[in-house]
Amino acid sequence: MDYFKKTILPILLAGIWINLSETLRWIFLAKPCWLEHHQNLGIVLPEEPINMIIWMIWGFIFATTIFIFSRKFNLWQTTFLSWFLFLPLLWIVLWNLGLLPEGIVLIAAPLGLIEAFIAALICQKLSQNKASRIET
Repeated sequence: MDYFKKTILPILLAGIWINLSETLRWIFLAKPCWLEHHQNLGIVLPEEPINMIIWMIWGFIFATTIFIFSRKFNLWQTTFLSWFLFLPLLWIVLWNLGLLPEGIVLIAAPLGLIEAFIAALICQKLSQNKASRIET
């Protein structure tokens, strides 16, 4: 039971938070930009259920990585390290493929940083141990 509370639960809650955050950001901020950008490229934005499942898996992998970092680093280190490894690298790949709408990063970057911070906070609060103390 202790393993569940200190390992599985933080990853599960952080993953739910990340997926909820990503979904709301997609629906309310990003989707119109992406649809227009893809239309201008003459391609259809993939919105099949499998695409949504892959993004959900990505969110839980992100949460697991945040949890692992939170065991070694403080809150701010975990936030910036996980954010930098997951989000800018994703944007660079999308930009390189010509699939990243201009200006979207200006919205996504700060929201992604908040998303990573809250996920790191969830992991550190729920898995409290000596290595995962919250330091400012």
